[in-house]
Amino acid sequence: MIRTLSVTRIRAVVVKELRDYRRNRFIASSMAIMPILFMIAPIVTIFSLPADAASNKLNAGIGVSLLYLTLIPALVPAFVSSYAVVGEREQGTLEPVLTTPLRREELLIGKALAAYVPTLAISYTMYGIFLACAGIFAHQNVADDVFQAGRILAQILFTPLLAGWSIWAGIAISTRTSDVRVAQQLSSLASFPPLAVTALMGFGVITPSLKIALVLGAALLAIDLAAGRLVASIFDRERLITGTKA
Repeated sequence: MIRTLSVTRIRAVVVKELRDYRRNRFIASSMAIMPILFMIAPIVTIFSLPADAASNKLNAGIGVSLLYLTLIPALVPAFVSSYAVVGEREQGTLEPVLTTPLRREELLIGKALAAYVPTLAISYTMYGIFLACAGIFAHQNVADDVFQAGRILAQILFTPLLAGWSIWAGIAISTRTSDVRVAQQLSSLASFPPLAVTALMGFGVITPSLKIALVLGAALLAIDLAAGRLVASIFDRERLITGTKA
């Protein structure tokens, strides 16, 4: 079934979605402002940690900082993807799309990619800024802890996995609700469960290591793939067409 998907049609959906996001002031401002807000606390935290900070205080401070950074790939795509279906229903633009030969898998993948790619770009950019600030301005012991290989691996590995979960959860909720605000609120709540994994690693409850990161990453990847199939199975084209607002 995957072989029959049209890359051209998926690309067209991505372009359309990105164009719609740019025109939507709320989504555009959320993608621009939310990452900056989530960057403030981590930078303030690493700057306030003293050179003689105890190891438990150091781990707690950096754990909180990394937790804030993981909110970017968790919450930003939740706001964006929750608009994917219900937003078009409210604007009356969903029915023309659903009546085209576009397959539901192509539509869903296109909408997911339109939220996924900008989220990764924003998340990794913010993390790069955080690392640069830690390396240049933080005390040496703080910088050494921030640049631990396990922490960096966990951040790089779990960012796309958290984004994938949030996107599929947001799209699923968007197909089942009739109000954008309700969809955004529910999508935000649905994005939090996977954060427990990164929180435990960030606070040192789970010692970051290559083996643990790969095992947990594989589990989240399996969940993301299953979530994508589930969203495709509950995507009812006929119900959405008959329920579309004019």
